[in-house]
Amino acid sequence: MQYPLYVQRYSCNVFHGSFPDLPGAEITGSSIGDLQRNAQHAVEVYDGSEQLIPGPTCDTSELRGLEREGSEGIWVFVNIDMSRVRSNSVGFQVSLNAALLERVNAAARQRRMSRSGFITLAVTNELAKYPE
Repeated sequence: MQYPLYVQRYSCNVFHGSFPDLPGAEITGSSIGDLQRNAQHAVEVYDGSEQLIPGPTCDTSELRGLEREGSEGIWVFVNIDMSRVRSNSVGFQVSLNAALLERVNAAARQRRMSRSGFITLAVTNELAKYPE
């Protein structure tokens, strides 16, 4: 699967990448190529947290809304071999009140996350209140 990675250059040979769909799965490298090579490991380690991995955000207008204001970065799509990642993530359709969806979108943008990543995090946090 092709996941979007927001890449910023911190110095001549330090690049930082973050996945809006996988908050907390961040990588560094000495080049964009390094980031792309390290991405698979970052996702596999992220999966170790037992969080569900949402599908990738492909809507470029949503991605542009997640860009950090005042920073110079680029979006690259990184191929992640999901057969090496253990996740029970599934897609489903949800209907929300338009005002609630706008609040979800605004909160996700504020946290520099995709809508799917934000909803996954919110549901995980809410379910933690109810022991199995």
